[in-house]
Amino acid sequence: MNADPVTGRPAGAAAPAPYGDGTRAVRAGLPEPVTNQPPLPGPVFAAHFHLPGEVAGPYTYGRDTNPTWTLLERAIGELEAPGREDVDTVVFASGMAAVSAVLLSQARAGDTVVLPDDGYQALPLVREQLEAYGVRVRTAATGGDAQLAVLDGARLLWIETPSNPGLDVCDVRRLVDAAHAAGTLVAVDNTLATPLGQRPLELGADFSVASGTKGLTGHGDLLLGYVSCRDPELAAAVRRWRKIVGAIPGPMEAWLAHRSLATIQLRAARQWANALAVAEALADRTEVSGLRYPGLPSDPSHATAARQMSGFGSVVSFTLPDRAHAERFMSALLLVEDATSFGGVRSTAERRGRWGGDAVPEGFIRFSAGAEDTRDLVADVLRALDQAGSQA
Repeated sequence: MNADPVTGRPAGAAAPAPYGDGTRAVRAGLPEPVTNQPPLPGPVFAAHFHLPGEVAGPYTYGRDTNPTWTLLERAIGELEAPGREDVDTVVFASGMAAVSAVLLSQARAGDTVVLPDDGYQALPLVREQLEAYGVRVRTAATGGDAQLAVLDGARLLWIETPSNPGLDVCDVRRLVDAAHAAGTLVAVDNTLATPLGQRPLELGADFSVASGTKGLTGHGDLLLGYVSCRDPELAAAVRRWRKIVGAIPGPMEAWLAHRSLATIQLRAARQWANALAVAEALADRTEVSGLRYPGLPSDPSHATAARQMSGFGSVVSFTLPDRAHAERFMSALLLVEDATSFGGVRSTAERRGRWGGDAVPEGFIRFSAGAEDTRDLVADVLRALDQAGSQA
């Protein structure tokens, strides 16, 4: 087996599977040690590379490949499918670049694609573009595995589980089995769960896709996306799409992302514990309705989530009586930033209806638990609820 030109490992080799997630995260994607060199080499800033004579080697031009990307792609692959040697990961400039690469590299005019009708709010924009290219699009809800009913003849099934922002969960393996039996490819948006919470490739999906902007990197300081898959032909099509449209990450962003991966297990453990604690506290509040968190035993999706997830994510959703009540709550929070992203070390929340595009009530809150002390975060949420209620 040939050696990887950057890492020195056998091509396709991954970190040993028996290691735990924390150990794997801090070692993922690192090259073999070189005397007097850093464990994680710095970002490679290059538009072109020395290339005398005939074209040879992996690095030729900056839109095609970059050594910093290679290390990050190796690292993400080791987290997405530990112990496997056949995982190919392609990193992108953003999560939507990764989403678009899968859909637009696989679907042709006349094909049918199945999307969730309760997923990320940019999916309707993707649907418009697909339909403009002559692709037929069907939609169904995430919950209850409703997409099964609209699979017939589809080229690609797109799953988002847990869904954003409603936090419904579908049975990935059930949907994959049905899709593959019908000759349909399956992509899973794994942004909310991260590879530590759910591994779609191990559940049989053809693509695991995510925005690395969120929990994967977790510091709210970069945009990134990625696609992981095991089929080399599918990976090649995705990589070719990246080259054509130029949706490449900067080397600094790729290096920051790799650096941030080392703490993903530490971050996720605290964030998931905080999300559960916030959800449990919210369950006792009379002004709160529609509470969703897959980690709650009382959640409608808990049984399905527990079968396929090793962690339930950092996001909790709930509804306050009306828009004014929700805005008072948001204004009263001290430890929670009013921001639209999620998965960061600092807790964020927003009244989701302010954007439009999501079928949610005016008082709907998407809350992302950060890495603050659990007691402090829960106290801040309860105090803000009390203040919002007293001002009604």
